[in-house]
Amino acid sequence: MHTRELIELAAIVSAHGPVLVRDTERFSSTGIEQYWTASKCRLDRWNRSLKSFSQGEEARQGGDARQDRAARWPYVRGVIEEVLASEALTRVWTAVLCAHDWSRGTDDAEPVARSVYIGHMAARHRVLTLLVRGPGIRAEQAVKLNHLRRKTERWTDMLIGYLTTLGDVEQFAFERQRALDFAEDLRYKSGLKGGHQAWPLLLASLRAAYQRGLCVTSPNADLNARIGESVLSCFRPELFDSTGLFRSLWLSRISSATRDVQGMIDELVALESDPPAGRDIAALQRFSDRR
Repeated sequence: MHTRELIELAAIVSAHGPVLVRDTERFSSTGIEQYWTASKCRLDRWNRSLKSFSQGEEARQGGDARQDRAARWPYVRGVIEEVLASEALTRVWTAVLCAHDWSRGTDDAEPVARSVYIGHMAARHRVLTLLVRGPGIRAEQAVKLNHLRRKTERWTDMLIGYLTTLGDVEQFAFERQRALDFAEDLRYKSGLKGGHQAWPLLLASLRAAYQRGLCVTSPNADLNARIGESVLSCFRPELFDSTGLFRSLWLSRISSATRDVQGMIDELVALESDPPAGRDIAALQRFSDRR
């Protein structure tokens, strides 16, 4: 899953987040667990890649260093783009999960969301330090990546603006007041004639903004896809289009759920084979916990 698709997912979550918060049914904890696991794995990959590049550049000198830098840069650039651009989804999803818990007086999802959010902020700090003081990055490369950072910050605050009716979610914006200003502007435009066209136009603008300038592939596309699947698993399927990227992710989520069900069926079959009493009780307990 490419980084730009995570940004588009952030927009979808912003639009449908209030529905999830108002839904009377609790979403499955499996999606939240998968979100935490995949996000932590990606954070670990990011940190190892950035640390290796930074330390390696400090240790190298001369012509060999320049050749090695040229070979390593495309991958490192992709990692930096992932950190900066995917922050939109991290912040928007954190806002939705926290609002979900606030509305119910629970702490089912907020601790997980904040843990991932804090980890992403640490990765962002490492990236910005590398862009400002890190060796091996030319000025023009740093300028382009800084432009991506500023663009993502503005889009993120706009998407957070859609969620301000859910509570104090503007704390997850880059600039609180900017998110509130966006919220006021969005409410005004939605009340105008033809206001229902505001969302399609916004989504089209967002897609166009990230159509060019990013690496062709994302270094952690596999984990990006798992994160996308975990987010979609918390929503009802009818909220999403029947075609395209999000339909594909939804089908992946169904496939994953099917495997989980098959595992529980296998466990029940094993119970029929008359296992020892202690193991029988333990298996029943595991099956009960899964339900």
